[in-house]
Amino acid sequence: MLFHPSRFVVLCAAILLSACASSRSLDQSFSDISGNAELKAVLFTDRSHDYSDIDITLYEGRLMLTGTMRSEEGRRQLIANAWKAENVKTVIDEIIIAEKTSFGQGFEDSRIDQTLRARLIADNDVSSGDYKMSVSRAVVYLLGGARNQGELDEAVKLARSVNGVEKVVSHVVVRDLTK
Repeated sequence: MLFHPSRFVVLCAAILLSACASSRSLDQSFSDISGNAELKAVLFTDRSHDYSDIDITLYEGRLMLTGTMRSEEGRRQLIANAWKAENVKTVIDEIIIAEKTSFGQGFEDSRIDQTLRARLIADNDVSSGDYKMSVSRAVVYLLGGARNQGELDEAVKLARSVNGVEKVVSHVVVRDLTK
């Protein structure tokens, strides 16, 4: 498939809107997009393991890996590959060793993800653009930067309130806005 110029314009507009909707700078957003694309390229060329059940979530250089790998060797290779992306400063390993996620569970995880995204956007006490998430096997993993502890508590509460969520794991940092 060829990359059409109109798709580039839409991509740029989406990046600008997402950067404007959060406290993140445009440079940070571009850096994360670049790191994400770079890591996906590395994983695509590495045919030694099946990475199809892995979610890659990058926020300000903090890379969170979620999903399943079939072996410990595959998990170790995935983490080694993660460090190859230039903009990755930290790797957060939330990989579990198990069989691939079933179609039904994947559908349920997607439903949880969409429900939580809608709730975060609708909540005026949470700056939704400062949060990224991944849902794997009914576990919600949060990554991002909260303006304060109250906002983080609200985001976690919203995640826990979604029907079907079994656990919430937060890798959100509370920003020091006094700087």
